[in-house]
Amino acid sequence: MRASAARAFAVPALLLLLTGTACGAEPALDTQAAPAPVVAGKKINLGPDQNRVRAEKVASIAAQVPKDVAADGKLTVGFSASGSPPLVSPATDDTTLIGVETDLAQLVADVLGLEFTPQSSSWENLFLAAKSGKYEVVFSNVTVTEERKDTYDFATYRIDQLGWQVPDSSPIKAINGPADIAGLRVSVGSGTNQEKILLDWDEQNRAAGRKPVEILYYEKYGDVLLALKSGRVQAYFGPNPNIAYNIAVSGGSRIAGTFSGAGPDLQGLIAAMTKKDNGLVKPLNEALNTVIANGEYKEVLERWGLANEAIPESKINPPGLPRQAS
Repeated sequence: MRASAARAFAVPALLLLLTGTACGAEPALDTQAAPAPVVAGKKINLGPDQNRVRAEKVASIAAQVPKDVAADGKLTVGFSASGSPPLVSPATDDTTLIGVETDLAQLVADVLGLEFTPQSSSWENLFLAAKSGKYEVVFSNVTVTEERKDTYDFATYRIDQLGWQVPDSSPIKAINGPADIAGLRVSVGSGTNQEKILLDWDEQNRAAGRKPVEILYYEKYGDVLLALKSGRVQAYFGPNPNIAYNIAVSGGSRIAGTFSGAGPDLQGLIAAMTKKDNGLVKPLNEALNTVIANGEYKEVLERWGLANEAIPESKINPPGLPRQAS
């Protein structure tokens, strides 16, 4: 993080309030009591029995999997435990991980002839676990960046779109650039690419003599929703799929603007992440291109209301979010 941005942190009392609600970590999505949500005209199954779209093994691709990965017959896949629908989140049993990320990882494991073995951790630990080889691959809304490419290999599978979420009653009409957030109280995920973009915008505002932004960090998206509702923050900058899903299911807020996860000059891309030079990225890439070509990829994205984030083909280590100035 850059030291120049103003910062405030969520108080413990808000976390206590969150745990006191009937809806747990995602107060706007009571998957236990509420009827199944409908997104883009489709009813979303939030139960543990997902009946996922499945793919057939492709022997020529499976043969390319490194021996140390294939040895136990499993593909160990890491996901962020603090995720939210429709990307990755706990099912109604509060244990099974579900979402577009888990569905796509299942397809890839099928093509590689391996047993899909999901693992959950914090966002920060995903990178440590991938670097150590504990997680053979990560499917968790990870954006390709030039810095990350020093340590990891990437096989792309979705475009990276960020969104600005504001309450329906907000006087904010649109957020298109730095000047639109000057002097606002906003929330963003710590250690994310959107935080880097936000801090860069704040720096631009300061250089132009505009008011600095006040940034509040929350551990979970449910905390953010409570902060937006109470007025503690005026806007949230996060993954567009999470925001669009929450608005479709719960209402009460709207998207004030979208932005590429790689910044103004490049369309960001989400990718499967694996340890650099471990030999796995090529079969991951070929598996993804297989399910893109046969339509199973499209079926998964449509199931979760994310058809507009599809890519025509998976690429290995494409240009990513530029390096941050030191």
